[in-house]
Amino acid sequence: MGLGFSTEPSTGGSKFLPVVKFDAKAGDLIAVNREPAGDGTWNKTEVEIDMPVKIIADFATLEVGWMTFTPSYHAEMVPVGQKMPAKPSDQHKQAVRLKLFFKEHGWREFSPTSKTVLRAVDRLHDEYIEQYDAHPSKMPVVTIEGTEVVKIKTPEGELRFKQPRWSITGWADAPAEGKEETPPPPKAKAKDLDDEF
Repeated sequence: MGLGFSTEPSTGGSKFLPVVKFDAKAGDLIAVNREPAGDGTWNKTEVEIDMPVKIIADFATLEVGWMTFTPSYHAEMVPVGQKMPAKPSDQHKQAVRLKLFFKEHGWREFSPTSKTVLRAVDRLHDEYIEQYDAHPSKMPVVTIEGTEVVKIKTPEGELRFKQPRWSITGWADAPAEGKEETPPPPKAKAKDLDDEF
């Protein structure tokens, strides 16, 4: 796998960001918003994001590792390229943590654990590695055209999932909104590509 799902464990990572998630069964891309309710609790609302949509992906801070939401959220993540941390428990699944920027929703944390979605992230990361050298001071613009169906055969029968149908369609300066300084990405063979976000 190009991401190198491969020991220095880390439970944290980036500063808290609102979440965007992809439903591998329904094929929905959803922005999750949380607002204080005034009584010490939080109200959560989910907004479906229409596709096609253009985003910016911050692969320079991509992390890989293990994540669970059972019984509560816990993650052991390391920067991509480092040795994969030990699996903390049977409840933990392989995951990535990737920052995505949406014009309408700002920076979001994308942390899929679905194998079909992880494969799509892996292919997109391969595109990034191949093209980066031509755009060393830019970030990749990713167009999510829609979804594609993935069928998996199991002893219990065929299972049907969806994954994002996306590709790098340009390169742009890092958005100023909430952008932190990031480490230099890995060296890569490059192709010429230069569109605006």
